[in-house]
Amino acid sequence: MSTRRRAREIVLQLLYEADLNDWRDADASRRFIRSRLQGRTLLTNFARELLDGTIAHRDEIDQELKRLSTNWALSRMPVTDRNVLRLGAYEILYSQTPGQVAISEALTLARRYGGEHSPRFINGVLDRLFKKSVAEKTTVASE
Repeated sequence: MSTRRRAREIVLQLLYEADLNDWRDADASRRFIRSRLQGRTLLTNFARELLDGTIAHRDEIDQELKRLSTNWALSRMPVTDRNVLRLGAYEILYSQTPGQVAISEALTLARRYGGEHSPRFINGVLDRLFKKSVAEKTTVASE
């Protein structure tokens, strides 16, 4: 398994937990990440960036996901799907991860942890988000 993929799985666990329960404090999350990644500094930093960024931008990400997930309210989505979408959207919109890689990694998480229809749904939403973000960047660059 890709080590970055393992970092994403750990972040997904924390996002899932935060969605269902009160958010654990940042120090506890850092300790959890560090222990699961066996203290590997680069991976720990990558996972922290994903977690902190997804949490920090969650409201904006949720607004985008609401617009792009036709006929689905965010609150009615399965918790796993909702958080795979949030993580993938964060990577597409705010990180240095190439969009296609972010989608591919989200699909891997969806296949592993989601339901039967999760990969197809997640692919559709994240693909629309990626195309929209590319179009917006192209428009800004041409102005």
